[in-house]
Amino acid sequence: MKRRDFIKGAGAGAVAGAATFAAPYATADSPRLRWRMTTSWPAALVTLFGGAEDFCERLSLLTGGRFTVRAYPAGELAGGLQVLDAVQDGSVQMGHTASYYYAGKEKTLAIDTALPFGMTARMQNAWMYHGGGQDLLNQEVFSNFGVVSFPGGNTNTQMGGWFRKEVNGLDDLKGLKMRIPGFGGEVMSQLGVNVQTLAAGEIYSALERGVIDATEFVGPADDIRLGFHEVAKNYYAPSWWEPSAMFSIYVNKKEYDKLPPEYKEAIRIACTDSNVRMIAQYDHMNPIAVKELLAKGVKLRRFSEEIMAAAEKIAFEMYEDLASENKTWAAVYRPWKKFRDSQYAWFNANEQVYQDYALRQVDLSKIGDI
Repeated sequence: MKRRDFIKGAGAGAVAGAATFAAPYATADSPRLRWRMTTSWPAALVTLFGGAEDFCERLSLLTGGRFTVRAYPAGELAGGLQVLDAVQDGSVQMGHTASYYYAGKEKTLAIDTALPFGMTARMQNAWMYHGGGQDLLNQEVFSNFGVVSFPGGNTNTQMGGWFRKEVNGLDDLKGLKMRIPGFGGEVMSQLGVNVQTLAAGEIYSALERGVIDATEFVGPADDIRLGFHEVAKNYYAPSWWEPSAMFSIYVNKKEYDKLPPEYKEAIRIACTDSNVRMIAQYDHMNPIAVKELLAKGVKLRRFSEEIMAAAEKIAFEMYEDLASENKTWAAVYRPWKKFRDSQYAWFNANEQVYQDYALRQVDLSKIGDI
């Protein structure tokens, strides 16, 4: 039986038995709530939109069906890039999105998702759950938008994207039209790229029609579903701009403050569950998808040292400039950078030593053999 089918069955059972037993985070006296969640994702993306659905199913199970949320694909309630606005103005109670889509409103929102040469998923979780990151972002940033935010998933290290032509050095980037959001887009812009931001559902047609020459999105499990390999065969690694990309579950703060404590705790637990499961799902699905892509003629390539070194230099110069002029950025970036540097040092002292040995002679033909 599939996990989602099991949860639906369990949730239904909890509703049916509500009169005879209490769910872990609800009682017979708990209010019945029916909320809506808008997302940034097409329904076809079983990882991203599926992650939103997983949250909703887990919340219903935890509350015995008394508190339910329905997730909607991008465009049904709000545009894929309007999730923050919809939650902020109360059009919906919840959203599932990537905060860096809204960096135009406040640069610091990007730190919630990913920064170029930032933290991996494990490092990000350590910062959010134990390093004070979640509280800091809610206090310094999301409170200004009337939103409470929770980690709601992560892609792990993303791929560097799809290119019609090979990109061997910095000269090959100049004039290139590429879909890439957030700070990665800002760095690419300084490297000479003509940057565009498009919602997930708009990317394929733009690539197919030649409106863009290249695009990044997430990684094999998602990209293969969006069909990018049909119009671009050069698949680059890594996404130095997203060594991980954390997705967030937003709650309208006025509605959140009305909730009883047990419902707030159920939201926290359901968000954590969704976050962890999405990370594991990507690790499971990506190798399988890569194998299929290689069979379709896709070429795996790596960004040159020249490109990555230039991008890293630009990125941290940008961060430091922002810290001197944006108080909100400085309040979050400074502790983020200190935590990131400590994590880098620890991983270099231990895990990288193991990986340098264990992975150096891996047979890539075994990829996807699961």
